[in-house]
Amino acid sequence: MKTYTLTRIILVAGLGLSSLSAATLADAAKIDVATVCDVKANGIDGVLKTAAEYNALARKLGVEFKRKGITTSQYITDTETAAKAKAREVTLKYKKKGKVKKHTFALNYAAWRACHFAVRAVQQVNEAEKTWRLAVPGDGFKF
Repeated sequence: MKTYTLTRIILVAGLGLSSLSAATLADAAKIDVATVCDVKANGIDGVLKTAAEYNALARKLGVEFKRKGITTSQYITDTETAAKAKAREVTLKYKKKGKVKKHTFALNYAAWRACHFAVRAVQQVNEAEKTWRLAVPGDGFKF
């Protein structure tokens, strides 16, 4: 009986802690992207951690950003690799019309961009759920 109760307590505590660390739509709506994605204030590791957290939610919702043929997931993984190698630049490779192309970004800029894209994707889902009615013709808005 004691092991059952102890196991149950550990399971409930673990589920509670995992829900605290997971990003949600409500959390994303309240975030100021400029402060959360500031590389100087939070460091590259902190910014990439935030990016990974919110990008996981964006992928789950099916709204991951893709800019110039490069997904946010690729920004995150390549920037983490460059940060571990202590490189100053990140080279992101992608395919366009069958050809392999590449873009080179400064490390701080690539980290900021990954974080910004991840958080804004989730924020835009939240904004769309609340304001979609404003875009419907007949609501008094002129198009």
